[in-house]
Amino acid sequence: MNSLYLHIPFCKSRCIYCDFYSTTFGKDIMAAYAKALEREMRLRRQYIKCTRIHTIYIGGGTPSLLPLDVLKEIFAAIDCHFTLAPDAEVTIEANPDDVTPQWIEGLSDTPINRISMGAQTFDDQLLTFLGRRHNAVQTANAVKACQEAGITNISLDLIYGLPGQTMNTWQRDVETAISLDIKHLSAYALSYEEGTRLDTMLRKGLVSETDEELSLQMYDHLLSATEKAGFLHYEISNFALPGYHSRHNSCYWQGVPYLGLGAGAHSYDGQHTRRANLPDVRAYIDATEDVPHETEELSTEELYNEFIMTRLRTSGGIPLNELSPEDLQYCLSLAAPHLGQNLLCIRDEHLCLTKEGIFTSNDIISDLLKVES
Repeated sequence: MNSLYLHIPFCKSRCIYCDFYSTTFGKDIMAAYAKALEREMRLRRQYIKCTRIHTIYIGGGTPSLLPLDVLKEIFAAIDCHFTLAPDAEVTIEANPDDVTPQWIEGLSDTPINRISMGAQTFDDQLLTFLGRRHNAVQTANAVKACQEAGITNISLDLIYGLPGQTMNTWQRDVETAISLDIKHLSAYALSYEEGTRLDTMLRKGLVSETDEELSLQMYDHLLSATEKAGFLHYEISNFALPGYHSRHNSCYWQGVPYLGLGAGAHSYDGQHTRRANLPDVRAYIDATEDVPHETEELSTEELYNEFIMTRLRTSGGIPLNELSPEDLQYCLSLAAPHLGQNLLCIRDEHLCLTKEGIFTSNDIISDLLKVES
């Protein structure tokens, strides 16, 4: 399986917590950016060895800001340089307030069949605090409008541990999301990333981090509510109804090759090389050949560590038969204390987190990693 990621680094405004690369350039630059994406496709189409694509993910930034004619131009370029599998999963990220009837109708001329919507919360005061452009009613209306148009594979993003967020608020968020008949839910604990406005507010004492015990209670409620609703907990932060897991994101967790296009996009050749395009829209557009980028050759220790980190995040766990004898012995010796405490288990020759282990997953994963020599 091969995957294609396109980074669309445009936003109307910056949310206070976001550290993804984006700019607030106007629409005039978007057409030039689309042409630059086509150039990079042409130059790098062989990066993943096979040009047959099984998943496409258009992320950002805010891809739903793209004018429909520019979006269609991007798909025309994809059609020129790649072959899309008949059952390909094609996702676009969207802000709820961008999801108009005209926008939804325009998607019918593209292969997009999945929408990932950034709800974050259904509390309007918190949405305003975060710098989001939409309100709770717009999210609900956007989901319904997509469903009525036949786009039923919808994922919502939620954030817990927000400043001022209570357990009751979080319970309403989860219940509201599930009530919208979505197929997929991603829920993330708020993180204070360096360089964001939220991190600056924290350092100035303007906000306080959520108590760890409350954050764990929120996560526990998330697990219970999604399980009751029939969602499968297939990755630490991701829940899906049967058959609706994110095939694209699963590629990242399974070490599948993927080609990342656009300013700030990352790629992986499926072996030992990672590449990161520099986060600079102007330099990306102005490049005459390959765009400015950096590459990284992963060491044996780094490959092992990535294997452990990505696989253990999933419900499938670490396939022990894919480890070398030496790595298997190393991994199991470090896993022994956690196995004894029922934080890890071995199921069908896979080392997996138990439900109890999920709550301390970061510490467990850290314990299994190698320290580079």
